[in-house]
Amino acid sequence: MPNRQQTAIGTAVGALAGFMLGRATSNLQTKRILGSNYKWMSSQERRVARSLISHGHDHVFKAWPKAGVNDDAKRRLLTAAATYLSGAGGSLEAERLSVLSPPVPDKQSKLLQTHDDSREDSYYWLRDDERKSPAVLSYLKAENEYTAAAMADTKQLQDELYKEMRARIQEADTSVAARYHGYHYYTRTEEGQQYAVHCRRAVPQGSGPPGESDEPSPDQPEEVLLDENRRKTEGKHSFYMVGECETSPNQQLLAWTEDTVGGEKYTLHVKDLTSGKELMTPIPGTSGDVMWANDNNTLFYIVKDHLDRPHKVLRHNIGQQGDDQVVYEEKDEAFYVGIGRSHSEQLLYIHSGSAVTSETSYLSADNPTGNFTVILPRTQDVEYSVSHHPGSNSSSGGGSSGSGGWFLMVYRDPSKPNSELRVAPVDDPSQQKVLLPHRDDVKLEHASVGAKWIVVSERSRAQQSVVIYRVPEGGAVPESLTDGQKVEFEEPAYSLSGGLTGDFDSQVLRLRYSSLTTPPSVYDQRMDTGKRALKKVQPILGGFNKEDYVTERLWATAPDGVQVPISLVYRKGMAKLDGSDPLLLHGYGSYEMPYDPGFNRDQLSLVDRGWTVAIAHIRGGGDMGRMWYEDGKYLKKKNTFLDFVACAEHLIKEKYTSPAHMAIEGRSAGGLLMGAVTNMRPDLFNAVVMGVPFVDCLTTMLDETIPLTTIEWEEWGNPQKPDYYKYMKSYSPLDNVKAQDYPNILVTAGLHDPRVGYWEPAKLVAKLRELKTDNHLLLFKCEMGAGHFSVTGRCVMHAARPLGAWSLRYINSNNCLLDKHAQYPPHMQQLAKAKAQQSIRTQGNMQAAHHVPQICMFQSSCIVG
Repeated sequence: MPNRQQTAIGTAVGALAGFMLGRATSNLQTKRILGSNYKWMSSQERRVARSLISHGHDHVFKAWPKAGVNDDAKRRLLTAAATYLSGAGGSLEAERLSVLSPPVPDKQSKLLQTHDDSREDSYYWLRDDERKSPAVLSYLKAENEYTAAAMADTKQLQDELYKEMRARIQEADTSVAARYHGYHYYTRTEEGQQYAVHCRRAVPQGSGPPGESDEPSPDQPEEVLLDENRRKTEGKHSFYMVGECETSPNQQLLAWTEDTVGGEKYTLHVKDLTSGKELMTPIPGTSGDVMWANDNNTLFYIVKDHLDRPHKVLRHNIGQQGDDQVVYEEKDEAFYVGIGRSHSEQLLYIHSGSAVTSETSYLSADNPTGNFTVILPRTQDVEYSVSHHPGSNSSSGGGSSGSGGWFLMVYRDPSKPNSELRVAPVDDPSQQKVLLPHRDDVKLEHASVGAKWIVVSERSRAQQSVVIYRVPEGGAVPESLTDGQKVEFEEPAYSLSGGLTGDFDSQVLRLRYSSLTTPPSVYDQRMDTGKRALKKVQPILGGFNKEDYVTERLWATAPDGVQVPISLVYRKGMAKLDGSDPLLLHGYGSYEMPYDPGFNRDQLSLVDRGWTVAIAHIRGGGDMGRMWYEDGKYLKKKNTFLDFVACAEHLIKEKYTSPAHMAIEGRSAGGLLMGAVTNMRPDLFNAVVMGVPFVDCLTTMLDETIPLTTIEWEEWGNPQKPDYYKYMKSYSPLDNVKAQDYPNILVTAGLHDPRVGYWEPAKLVAKLRELKTDNHLLLFKCEMGAGHFSVTGRCVMHAARPLGAWSLRYINSNNCLLDKHAQYPPHMQQLAKAKAQQSIRTQGNMQAAHHVPQICMFQSSCIVG
């Protein structure tokens, strides 16, 4: 050991007299924790180690490599620890991390050649479709262990955040009930349980028609239809997710589907609700969709092909032996299949769709052995959806026979990108009439029809609204739609959806509203009287008051001059708005999926500590209509990334934050976004979270053996065509990693993910480790028992630790701990200061740089089913 280090340790150890804690750490315990490293240490170094352990800092030695590996770094750490223990201050974290050795996977040359272009993929071998390769599993395990070791110093913070987030949850809770065929159906959660319990209560005899104030009668006994907690426990499943839970038309049987692995392949079950007895051998490998015919005996379900594409619809008769009959098979690999019942309960649907084209067939629900009839034959780049009304011969559903009436149809083609609303007779759907014409500034998102009302969902300037119209007397075909009643809210940014609830003849509209400051709220509105009742606001325990927070809508300017909306929230009196505030910016921008600004209770742990949380509503999503999506796909995909960078720069310019204080987050296709912008502008961000990121998009889109590839060509383009290949290669995150400084990065994956193969994020991390030129933290966490949606349950502790534990340790790291807590709101200050004083006494600067909450808690910890 160099004399300088020996002298420093000797001086510091001498100052330890009287500083040691009362409890002693035995040599035996020290030897156990240090392992083979104990032998090479001097007596003074062992005293430092024992002192650290006595102070509760045994995490410093977590995952130390064996003797002979990084010994110089270990000695530097012990020198820093001696100085720290002597009371001279200093930080151990940089030295502690330098001792740890991140996994370095083997490089195995793989040359990928397309269009006379060659790409070297040294980590291609990390792909194992069977998920059984010892070498691959060993590497993933090593990455998880390294992440756990690197985060060992934040265990206390992890536990605090977990308790804090869980404390906001009202564990015993009940959803708003839906009145349907003589019952109120609802789900509830119980104290200490992770999953939902599906229940119902009978509607008392003599009750009037449904109204805005309807509630289940406590005098009626509760029936438990399905207890997800019990299913998970009895099956001893580490993963559990229910796909669908559907009662038969006579309400006597229950069909449900469940995934117990995380690979999105569901097993179909049916049971008698009176006896609780299962009525058939479970059917594995379904897509999760199930549909009843009106005979209460026939079920339709979907199976997947070898690429996980839902492609066949089968019919099953309960109690019948033999193979189930295939009633539909989709041959085009670009199309996925779905099924559903009409709200009128007279028709069964089979939907087949690609990314830009759709086709729907129908069959009388009274004739399950009949043949499905196509409504409109598929036409490339034409999409439509339908809702059925029985017409003037019937004003209610309930399974009446016949296939007459009319279809309400949302129709889109290239000349009508924002869709228009049409009506057509069931007997001849080609004879259509336009009810609401196309509008350039309004996107028609959805429409549904009941016996007396039509409900239309619209979007304009990244804001949603619901409009209701009357059906002509007696259910006649509408000639036009006028005098619509528009439902809007006053906040500058919010999320709103609305639809008919209950039986077909119900006059109750159910609205679901949320904003960045308003917890999820459910309203029921009687459409004929206009009376509205607030049925439920999601409880947020711990003294939450929405008036303490501010939500804003900003507009950034993209390089091509397009105005891009941003939604954000911060706490009054805490955000300084001088450029020094930490800020988390979310983004997605693909598949025409809007990123609506809804409430997230877990992010209060950031906002209540002075953070601003923002959403970039970038092109490629559906936030501003169909053309917003079209301008962020195919050969315009880079607009998505440039929009996000423009939003980040705007937030910096307007002094909401600075590059040193900005973190960004995105999942799946949003993970691709994170990878692209981090390659483009690593200087703009301090920390990045890439959740199950689609980062090897070029290689995946060239490989038709990977699930989703074929259908995804209509989203990203087919790189088998030279123009798309060249363009995609120019932004593919894995193909654009280079030797440069990168921010601190956390990457997550799911071993059983059927949407984004775990090997994509694994390869990205391996390549970043090889090429990046900085010493910033790069962590990779692969959930070995989950898929695309991580682990399940409302409050999963082991999920909160690796993901919820990743604090933004480098943002504001130079601020002292007391200054940070001084920014807390009043209801947190006293507790925070007390903890700060205790932390300074026992941990000093070791913990100070990490007392900032993690930025991805919402995706991993407390999830409401």
